[in-house]
Amino acid sequence: MSEQKEVDFGYKKVSAEEKTRLVREVFHSVAPNYDLMNDLMSMGIHRVWKFITVLLGNVRPDHCILDLAGGTGDLAGRFATQIGPQGEVVLGDINLAMLKVGRDKMIDAGLQERVKTVTLNAEALPFAKNKFDLLTIGFGLRNVTNKMSALKEMWRVLKPGGQAMILEFSTPTSATVKKVYDAYSFKILPKLGERVAKDRESYQYLAESIRNHPAQETLKDMVLSAGFDECEYHNFSAGIVALHRCFKY
Repeated sequence: MSEQKEVDFGYKKVSAEEKTRLVREVFHSVAPNYDLMNDLMSMGIHRVWKFITVLLGNVRPDHCILDLAGGTGDLAGRFATQIGPQGEVVLGDINLAMLKVGRDKMIDAGLQERVKTVTLNAEALPFAKNKFDLLTIGFGLRNVTNKMSALKEMWRVLKPGGQAMILEFSTPTSATVKKVYDAYSFKILPKLGERVAKDRESYQYLAESIRNHPAQETLKDMVLSAGFDECEYHNFSAGIVALHRCFKY
């Protein structure tokens, strides 16, 4: 019997099955403070990144939209305000704790009738092919065990003429920014997680997982290999975050 292939979990090597479990535990732990920590970690700039993502989504009132690994529903909530009675937003996540926070936010915002929540695995989406006009995955792809499987599934469920948008931490384009960012990520971020969320280890994993995520050009090549016809990316904050726009014709 061949040995089970190991994958990255931060800087550790674990089995694919164990990574899925460990990632689920991380986000179960951080779910109650996830939105607060996003604001603190990015000093609120994540809201600008998401605003631009939604703007470039070019949503129409009749669009069917999937917010994949949508967690607490930041993107799903924004899209829900742009669709009409014929439109639909699906908020999907593998983590029940994150999804519960997302459902509660939709209820508090009065958007529960416009947003459907679904527990799912990005590597095996429970939808028919060519279903969605727009698909987004915000800060979730780096946590997927098999990224190529997820990209192929994203292509499968996207309608011809639609786009998938991958908003994710990436590789800084400036050596100076990278040096400062590394110092912040490994010296300040875990301490912030420990003090605010009472969870240092999860935010240590966050810093490590970002470093293991493919750089901009590598991810673009992966997107095209998964079947997409075109891919372009936009760097935000000197490449700390990148938005890949992936088109299916």
